Amino acid sequence: MLDSDSKHVVAVANLQEYFRDNFHSALERQHLEVEDHTEHYVVNLLTLFARADALYEQTPAGPRLQPLVVMMTRALEAPSTGDRNRGLQRLGDVSLFIAGFFARSFARKLIDVDYHVAMGGGAYRALADGLGRGRGRALAQVFAELAEKFQPLVDALNDVSETSYRHTDQDILRLYEIWLKTGSQRSYAILRRLGVDPTPAARTAQ
Repeated sequence: MLDSDSKHVVAVANLQEYFRDNFHSALERQHLEVEDHTEHYVVNLLTLFARADALYEQTPAGPRLQPLVVMMTRALEAPSTGDRNRGLQRLGDVSLFIAGFFARSFARKLIDVDYHVAMGGGAYRALADGLGRGRGRALAQVFAELAEKFQPLVDALNDVSETSYRHTDQDILRLYEIWLKTGSQRSYAILRRLGVDPTPAARTAQ
């Protein structure tokens, strides 16, 4: 597989096993506990979206990633409950994956990582609420945990994608911006490790 930031090819014999080991280690480093079913769901998500054809939608103009607001509108206006649930699930999945693996790229775009956190977490919450009233209660618990811990899970995925990454001065500014907008504990910890001491007053002033 190709690391999204370092541009180095990483040889992987079993992609699912690779993500399982690295994600589990990231959860431990972030001191984040999730249920086994939730961890398994995220690992399967990472394995699936490692294939571009699963992440992007085919359009006449080529593979594209639909804007989150379009995904949300499609889900809410879906003709059936099943279509609505599938739309909400894709919105949550895409938001989690993109925020987790491409957070630094948002620095060059108008839509930032906090938007993905809000949209993805909201989609998972709506999905959990809907499934909780039917036979999908076990799956609803997974989506409820994904919604509740969306930001910490983004931190864990950031950890997976940046394990061997060395931060530049520009990255430090970006980490500070992410911390201001989302309260990311991982960004805060990295800033402290790099000699930057973010103050709580800076976030409350936002």
